[in-house]
Amino acid sequence: MMTLETIETEIQNLSTEDLSEFRRWFLAFDANAWDAQIEKDAAEGKLDALAEEALYEYRSGKATEI
Repeated sequence: MMTLETIETEIQNLSTEDLSEFRRWFLAFDANAWDAQIEKDAAEGKLDALAEEALYEYRSGKATEI
């Protein structure tokens, strides 16, 4: 398995074109990882308190339209 230091060095040695492609790939990879974490947290109820607070504020007229 590669170390983080090795990966960093390899990234620094990428051509401009390959670095651009890597950025596109990594943004998609990171977005998918974030989505998976949010879905997991939601399924485990970790976001329930935030949702309840938001609904309370909405129902009590404290919310403002964006």
